[in-house]
Amino acid sequence: MARLFGTDGVRGRANIDLTAELALDLSVAAVHVLTEAGAFSTGRPTAVVGRDTRVSGEFLESAVSAGLASAGLDVLRVGVLPTPAVAFLTDRLGADLGVMLSASHNPMPDNGVKFFNKGGHKIDDALEDAIEARLREPWNRPTGADVGRIRDFPEAQETYIDHIVGSAPHRLDGLKVVVDCAHGAAFVVAPEVLRRLGAEVVAIAADPDGTNINDRCGSTHIETLVDAVQEHGADAGVAHDGDADRCLAVDSRGKVVDGDQILAILALAMQERGALRHDTVVATVMSNEGMRLAMRSAGLTVVDTAVGDRYVLEAMKGGGYSLGGEQSGHIVMLDHGTTGDGVQTATHLLAHVAAGDRSLDELAAVVQPLPQILVNVSGVDKARVTTDEAIRMAVASAEEELMGTGRVLLRPSGTEPVVRVMVEASTADQADTIARRLAHVVEASLAH
Repeated sequence: MARLFGTDGVRGRANIDLTAELALDLSVAAVHVLTEAGAFSTGRPTAVVGRDTRVSGEFLESAVSAGLASAGLDVLRVGVLPTPAVAFLTDRLGADLGVMLSASHNPMPDNGVKFFNKGGHKIDDALEDAIEARLREPWNRPTGADVGRIRDFPEAQETYIDHIVGSAPHRLDGLKVVVDCAHGAAFVVAPEVLRRLGAEVVAIAADPDGTNINDRCGSTHIETLVDAVQEHGADAGVAHDGDADRCLAVDSRGKVVDGDQILAILALAMQERGALRHDTVVATVMSNEGMRLAMRSAGLTVVDTAVGDRYVLEAMKGGGYSLGGEQSGHIVMLDHGTTGDGVQTATHLLAHVAAGDRSLDELAAVVQPLPQILVNVSGVDKARVTTDEAIRMAVASAEEELMGTGRVLLRPSGTEPVVRVMVEASTADQADTIARRLAHVVEASLAH
């Protein structure tokens, strides 16, 4: 049986895979596991619960809140806010647990459940496995005054905005910025933060209706932002995903600035002001080799991790590092937050543009990425990708063909039912040819 938790919580088709019953059961099991692990304070524990703009978040929020309260936790509902806001508020309010309902960049019919422990950090794999093992077990239910209470926390949005504005290293006066909110969780906070810092802001995809999240907008459809930046003559644009833990950017010429480039820009800025601890950046195996070359040229070390901002964070905490991230735009700045925060990333990136005499395109030029092709193969048994002999031989052949001028990476997605085939090469044509050849082998070898 496949593991219920992926690289970023539990995700699936809302009301089919992720039902109200499962959300409630997950919440109860989480309380039991974390209580026995000694993760809760003495007295009545508290949980922060937030969601993105998906219509299914409404019933899932109710289910999660009911599960937590039935297990004896008081619940603070913070409503529609980014995932990193829930993590931040869990820490700021001294809550014992945080729960975010979101499927991030996935299509609207999906939803997900993410847990944060006391302090606002995502719970680790061992705790997730323990929660899964405890689903639907018999338990002694509290009664009377021992059940939890549920109330709204209307100050949540303003508390988070103040936090992001206060973390900015420089104001944004003089910048004209387009922000694509993906009709998602940051549709209010992202434009407001930039305006309070002095930017002229054009907000797009900022009118959620419960069904339009990530629909031809946001960081997974960056072409929408490209067109808007050029239409409005903006200095830059930033795009978030549905739960705003990601940020990608577009320069004034309409060229995309990806997470690797953002990571490099921030690393060099932090190095300059002495804020990059141990002169080290943490990245994942999906990051482009061009970013690593740029960092080495600046005298910086790059530490690689598995894909997923939780693994980036684990490496950062373990090594005492201050900056890490992913090509997809998850950037973690441990001096300011406990998880990837797209709104904070945009704020710091734009602050670096506003503070100097170089445009975003000039700053991004520090990274010269190798051509990289990513092909997603669906409808296959992704669990066998690392053990299939035909795939192993095809990868070995591809690596021999590249002869050290690129690299190959095959991995099962932790958030979607696909195998990701990534190839970097000296030319885009070579990368595309090899990637599609490998994708065909994966499809043929792992077909259900």
